[in-house]
Amino acid sequence: MAHDHDHPHGPGDHHHDDARWKHDGVRVIPANQLDPNVPSTAGMDRKAAITFARVGAQKLWAGTVTIHANAKTGAHHHGPLESVIYVVKGRARMRWGDHLEFTAEAGPGDFIYVPPYVPHQEINASPTEVLECVLCRSDGQAVAVNLDIEPVEKPETVLWVDPTHPTGGV
Repeated sequence: MAHDHDHPHGPGDHHHDDARWKHDGVRVIPANQLDPNVPSTAGMDRKAAITFARVGAQKLWAGTVTIHANAKTGAHHHGPLESVIYVVKGRARMRWGDHLEFTAEAGPGDFIYVPPYVPHQEINASPTEVLECVLCRSDGQAVAVNLDIEPVEKPETVLWVDPTHPTGGV
């Protein structure tokens, strides 16, 4: 039968690598220590929490995005990165496409997925309430490529449907 000392990281193990785990283990980034010095897009306030520079993250980036009432971002994409946006508060209206011709909305608790290189724009759909989101990307470096796109006036509304949730279903 194995004993605790047979396992390098078992309970009660106090070897020399404790200091490494203390500083290189789980990291908590307090809300008041987010980094505003990230690539920016007009109309939004991005702040970084988890980055390569801050915690050594190799494969993801995470932070917050705030868009003021009645505001919208400039058109942009994030190069080869995948993005996930989680809406915490407010109403997000996303526009995307070569001419931002498609649109869909998301509210608190909803997730938004943005594939690599997709031109898009975030819009705060509320005239009075701030839009607050959490953002995660698939690399430790932040990428934001701002685009000069003339948007179509009336974007085509797209219902978010996946194969397991057909339209009209609950």
